[in-house]
Amino acid sequence: MSKIIALVDGSVYSESVCDHAAWVATRKGSSVEILHVLGRREAGSKNLSGNIGLGARSKLMEELADLDAQKAKLNIQRGRAILEDAEARVRADGVSEVQTRLRHGDLMDELHSAEQDSDLVVIGKRGEAADFAKLHLGSNVERAIRTSKKPVLVTSRAFRPVKTFMIAFEGGASSIKAVEHVAQSKVFAGLACKLIFAGPDTSANRATLAGGKAILAKAGYDVDAQIHDERPDVAIHEAIETLSIDMLLMGAFSHSRIRSLFIGSTTTEMVRSCLVPLLMFR
Repeated sequence: MSKIIALVDGSVYSESVCDHAAWVATRKGSSVEILHVLGRREAGSKNLSGNIGLGARSKLMEELADLDAQKAKLNIQRGRAILEDAEARVRADGVSEVQTRLRHGDLMDELHSAEQDSDLVVIGKRGEAADFAKLHLGSNVERAIRTSKKPVLVTSRAFRPVKTFMIAFEGGASSIKAVEHVAQSKVFAGLACKLIFAGPDTSANRATLAGGKAILAKAGYDVDAQIHDERPDVAIHEAIETLSIDMLLMGAFSHSRIRSLFIGSTTTEMVRSCLVPLLMFR
């Protein structure tokens, strides 16, 4: 049985992560592993003993060490509570095979370890520490997209049923991977499929788009393929709004015009401003 990794941190996005993970799992018959990672500081790994000196300072450092241990204990209890709530949510969404894992350490290290035997990673667009007033992304989102070996589903704040999905296609390796993923997966079967190419309406670009459409058509999809003569970010945002798209799929870090969207600040801006969940491929 395939497995979906759902990263939760107790933020308001955690419920959305659970719902999206459950949606994928129920459509393809996968299990869900819910992962919550405590940083080394939260886990109480900080060792103050080496700082304990003599006299009054020694007493103070002992009290700080006790306080640190109490905080670590509470963080562990909180982490278990987050996982219990998330498990209940995923099971309520219809998934029977659910596991939870509480880990200590670096989030990316733990994610890479957990994703080895998984098909997909699901993460919220913003974490607990994100600045919601300024709509900042969670710092771990970009790290996960850049480093994960698996497709990464970045969720919106709340889940809504997916009826129409769109693939931003430009013929690069990562966008071909997105098309082939859809063609081979049960997750998108029966849903309305849109395929867009952002760029001039030339014969070469039409041929590239036709190649992607052919792969999907062979898999049984009735594909609405379009060329939008705009910058990729403009074309994608306009298409999401005008075509009532519920989920966007696209490649990241490919050698194309879209590649420029995912380097530097434009990466943050694209993922930040997109109001639907994004399934990213590398």
